[in-house]
Amino acid sequence: MSDPGLACCTPLTGTAMSADQAERVAPLLKALADPVRLRLVSLIASSTTGEACVCDLNDAFDLTQATISHHLKVLHSAGLLDREKRGVWVYYAVRRDALAAVAGLFDPAAVPA
Repeated sequence: MSDPGLACCTPLTGTAMSADQAERVAPLLKALADPVRLRLVSLIASSTTGEACVCDLNDAFDLTQATISHHLKVLHSAGLLDREKRGVWVYYAVRRDALAAVAGLFDPAAVPA
């Protein structure tokens, strides 16, 4: 017979995420919950320069430029990407703090308060 005062499993984290932290992280997860957007973030994050031009991202997909631009807009609006217009092209960079919040999802100390 087991002791009812002992947990059967070790918790994954020391403390649970607060309601405010969950409210901040949920839109990031929603934006990443699409395979194209998840791949876009991965492509940009793995770029040797830390950024990617929308013109280069288009070639990685069998989608129209308008569709890629829409997905990038969703990621930018969610706070996952920064963007900078240079001439006719737009360059995107991953916001490291936003990715850290997602990566530390089950570590409340990693989610900005």
